[in-house]
Amino acid sequence: MIITDTHTHLYSEQFDDDRSDMIQRSLDAGVSRFFIPAIDSTYFNSMLALEKSYPENIFLMMGLHPTHVKENFEDELTFVKHWLDKRNFYAVGEIGIDLYWDKTLLKQQQIAFKTQIAWAKEKNMPIIIHCRDAFDEIFEILEEVKDDQLFGIFHCFTGNFEQAKKAISYNMKLGIGGVVTFKNGKIDQFLHEIPLEHIVLETDAPYLAPTPFRGKRNESSYITKVLDKLAEIYKLTPQEIAKITTQNSKNVFGI
Repeated sequence: MIITDTHTHLYSEQFDDDRSDMIQRSLDAGVSRFFIPAIDSTYFNSMLALEKSYPENIFLMMGLHPTHVKENFEDELTFVKHWLDKRNFYAVGEIGIDLYWDKTLLKQQQIAFKTQIAWAKEKNMPIIIHCRDAFDEIFEILEEVKDDQLFGIFHCFTGNFEQAKKAISYNMKLGIGGVVTFKNGKIDQFLHEIPLEHIVLETDAPYLAPTPFRGKRNESSYITKVLDKLAEIYKLTPQEIAKITTQNSKNVFGI
């Protein structure tokens, strides 16, 4: 059984003490494909080191995370573009809008989001969308830029059924992680109405650990809890869920 974690920050400082053991636990659990989102330039060397250590398993993205859009965001975007032009990545991400922490830089976040979407289209690459307290703002931009070249994943989807359908209408898969296992997560109440072809698995490790690890550090091996929950929701075996969602990830990333 091949399980794909489409979104995991394996380079996070939270893994500095046991990174190789943590990755080995994930490999032992059947997770053999790890897609690694970028945050900003300060993490880039750590991402390259990961790829060098696990060349068969690690697939890197490049982008500027919305919470790291600061006054110097244009410098960060220049860094992103430089590397997109220099080597191969599997997605532009994670990008988007986050109004949970700070609303004062919304305009800059919008510029960064639209700029990176344009680059993804130029290179026929998927985008990986980060959305927090910003569904309306995200959808407004997607409506502006939608065309046949727009595709990707709505990472850590936590919206309602109508928002799920709208995200899918923009050619986005829904990234489903630990929230689906939460008692108050809500997405488990309507997910069965979303065809499985629109779903990919993720952890967002080290964040958003699934039940029974909620509140603790997340890791990619815990994706099996998400897998089991989706098997319950869709009334399929975990093996079937793993096969379909891995194929969905291949349809997005091209590998």
